[in-house]
Amino acid sequence: MTKSPATATLTVDVNPDGVALITLDRPPVNALDLGVLEELQLVLDEQIAGEARAIVLTARGRCFCAGIDTKLVAVYDAAQRRATVAGLNRVVHTLYTAPVPVVAALNGHALGGGVVLPLACDRRLIASGEISVGLTEVQAGVPYPAAAMHVVRAELRPAVARELCLTGRVLSPQEALALEVVDRVCAPDALVAQAVAHAAELAELPAYARVKQQLRQETAELTHVVVTQELDPMLDSWLA
Repeated sequence: MTKSPATATLTVDVNPDGVALITLDRPPVNALDLGVLEELQLVLDEQIAGEARAIVLTARGRCFCAGIDTKLVAVYDAAQRRATVAGLNRVVHTLYTAPVPVVAALNGHALGGGVVLPLACDRRLIASGEISVGLTEVQAGVPYPAAAMHVVRAELRPAVARELCLTGRVLSPQEALALEVVDRVCAPDALVAQAVAHAAELAELPAYARVKQQLRQETAELTHVVVTQELDPMLDSWLA
């Protein structure tokens, strides 16, 4: 694994099959701040525009992602908060509409925005064990940016979205699988390898990009408007 020279909180490694493994690396819990979102956007843009045939998103440590770094964002000024909301919307839209397969490999706890990012991916694998998964924004006092909510609604069954969003209920990997929040539970030491292999398999499907576009067109149009026209009430009132 080699550190990308363009980032401080991510590593990027492209294997011989053209699968780009992007690893969040911001201890202790890989929380999202403006810098992480900007770096992730840069890396995603580079890999999609480059030769990557598929992308796997994972993290280092015991936590995949604990969502927004609320302690840091609390001291942001209005412009920084606005940029953070816009940045999260862009990353979610990019993951959701990428013309290549995107697989999330949840190596540890995933909370709040740490669940939204995998929901924007095409497939979601998670390690077995003592891992917590939850859309905990309601408990943390963090409203959803518009693109994030569009993806949550699209990817979860309505009753599941209602329960998880309005209660902040935390799930085990097996519970997340039963509710179709994730697609597969893997042994921890095999998680990344299985995610990379699955991404490579999807990349071999000749009509993958076109069918993905057809499948996600309605929600993709909504997130596109959010990003390009900045139509998100949270831009000016998020955490205010």
